[in-house]
Amino acid sequence: MGKRGNVLFQTGLVTEKKDSIHYSEKFNHLPFVPSVRQFGGRAAEGVLVVSTTGMVGAVMITKDFQNPICSSTESLGSTRHRITAVDLCYGKNGHILVAISSGNICLPIRCYRVLVRKNDDKCTITSQALPSFFLQDGTPKDNTYTSVTHLKFVVREDADSLVIAVNSDSGGIVEVWELREKSQPVHKLFQPKTLEPFKTVVVWQHQSQYRCQSPITAIATTKLSIVTTLPPPSYVVVALADSSIHCLSRDCLKEVAYSSLNMAWRSEEPNNKYFRNSVSITNIDLSWLGCVLLACDTRGNLYAYKLLPDGGPSLTLSYACTLLEYCLVTGLDWLDILLCLRSSMIEPLCERLDVSFNRQLQPIQQYHYIQFLCIKISLYRMLVSGQSKAADLSSLLMIHSVATAFKSLLRPSDLISHDKGPAESLAAVINDAITDVDKVLLHLDPKEFTVEPSTLQSLQQLIQWVADLALNLLARLPEQRLQMKSGGYELLKDHKALNTLRELLVIIRIWGLLRPSCLPVFLRSADNLDVLALLFRLLSKLVQPNGDAQTQQVDDGLIDDCCLLPNQIMIPQLHQGNSITAIATPVLFYQNFPLQLEYGIEPEQLLFVPELNPVEGCMHSGQIVDGIRHLYLGKQPLLVKQCTRCVGKAQIQNMTRTAAIRAWDQRWARACRCGGIWRIHKTCP
Repeated sequence: MGKRGNVLFQTGLVTEKKDSIHYSEKFNHLPFVPSVRQFGGRAAEGVLVVSTTGMVGAVMITKDFQNPICSSTESLGSTRHRITAVDLCYGKNGHILVAISSGNICLPIRCYRVLVRKNDDKCTITSQALPSFFLQDGTPKDNTYTSVTHLKFVVREDADSLVIAVNSDSGGIVEVWELREKSQPVHKLFQPKTLEPFKTVVVWQHQSQYRCQSPITAIATTKLSIVTTLPPPSYVVVALADSSIHCLSRDCLKEVAYSSLNMAWRSEEPNNKYFRNSVSITNIDLSWLGCVLLACDTRGNLYAYKLLPDGGPSLTLSYACTLLEYCLVTGLDWLDILLCLRSSMIEPLCERLDVSFNRQLQPIQQYHYIQFLCIKISLYRMLVSGQSKAADLSSLLMIHSVATAFKSLLRPSDLISHDKGPAESLAAVINDAITDVDKVLLHLDPKEFTVEPSTLQSLQQLIQWVADLALNLLARLPEQRLQMKSGGYELLKDHKALNTLRELLVIIRIWGLLRPSCLPVFLRSADNLDVLALLFRLLSKLVQPNGDAQTQQVDDGLIDDCCLLPNQIMIPQLHQGNSITAIATPVLFYQNFPLQLEYGIEPEQLLFVPELNPVEGCMHSGQIVDGIRHLYLGKQPLLVKQCTRCVGKAQIQNMTRTAAIRAWDQRWARACRCGGIWRIHKTCP
């Protein structure tokens, strides 16, 4: 079974330019046509199935409510055969390559080219036979090898290499066959005068073989080829009936790693303690980047193994940075990379990734900025000392998102002036040394900042979060100045982010004149205290240019003003240190492997509670806060959606459905801010 979504570009690392500065040179984008195209060339979602009776079927999911499913079936070949093993591969022209076997070693391995097309409301399938081959044409095999059990293309989108597993009662053979061009002589009777005496044809040739001492139960191959070299470097992982796992290099099927379920898990424990002699592996699979191998046995146990895709004893810093950049460009999940890192390499990796990203062209940085922040947040969360940096980066991500959402609501009053909109005008004024927020308004056109009152009211919680963040940052300033200088990111030293925060305060000030109820709410010691004006004035003093942002000294008068903030305003808690039980946390580096976990029971040894520097005078409500809309959900909300990675929670449905808040929700509908997927979480009464 296979399915095809919108895969328009296959990104690969150009080996000759792997040290290049720019992503556009380092990574090559190869165009891939969707398997099924709808109106406008848009890719269709669906599934392709191959039955044991030799039929191929396509099921396409349409957007039509009257006919939500479109399906079709066709015979795979001119004559139907019983199929016991099959694998699919995607071609760059939109076709699907199918390799099948009937299980008998005496019968050929057949290959077909399948095209699925949508015409009006119907789905059509066209199948074309491609060169096939007999396994007997390769290396000689004795009569005990009778059955073909597995077929796998070496790479999901490379149809030139095929892995085949053949079993006997006591062993197995793994073979790699490659599609090669070969010159065949043409008989004189069939030679036209204009043609050469040789004709180039495409045939399957035997490449390499690996003999196993036990029957093969499962095979896994690399899903993606990171580099563009041909043939692509990859692994072939083989699981045997004796519970052993062999990792083979694709080039010559040389064994590069070995493990077994029957081995003692720890040196102080005997082999027979676990009684796994009757257990065999049923299925294995590799992660998308090839850093993690999953295996499942006949008793329902799941095993996870770390793999090193660069083939060395440990993951190198340069290759880890390249993999993260590949995830940045392609949008793939990078969780399996985190599991292979060492704690000592995380901070140098963040610095290297940061330097590489800042060298990119400005449009490239803007396009990948959110994904870049997500990767850095997840890296710092792998360190005990990196939790405050991860919190600062998470706030930076939210500042960027809120600023984008707010500025998208602004409309220029003069439609002729396309080069300078309200956001550009505001940015130009903010760069001036103005500390009074009301004086900033004198340089702006109020018509350009006019928004519907109902829209402003729906954004009140985001407005409140902006003000709360400014309060927290300024209240942290005196304490942070006394701390030891540490590497990594600090939001208080990022003047670009602080200026964005000042811009948001100006926008909030203007919107408050249109709709006072949308303004942030503060618990103040004096009713006549103008909190927004105070926050803007203190932030303006903090970002006043007087040297390098990383080394400049903060004015003592500003420190004194910030020390008074907790006495003037009640400062709400902004970041919550959610306890999390997961593998991708700092506790991973302190574990004795392998770990034994039980389904449905959270292991105490994987519990991690991040420690964040508390803000003096901060109010701790003890309630759970919606990490997306910044609403208070109560101490034990009954039904929420929870991130599987950072355990952040959010409302499932929002009652206020203005266009602005719908657009905000869509930003996080697919995944959490950290990149983790959502799941429904219900609190037991």
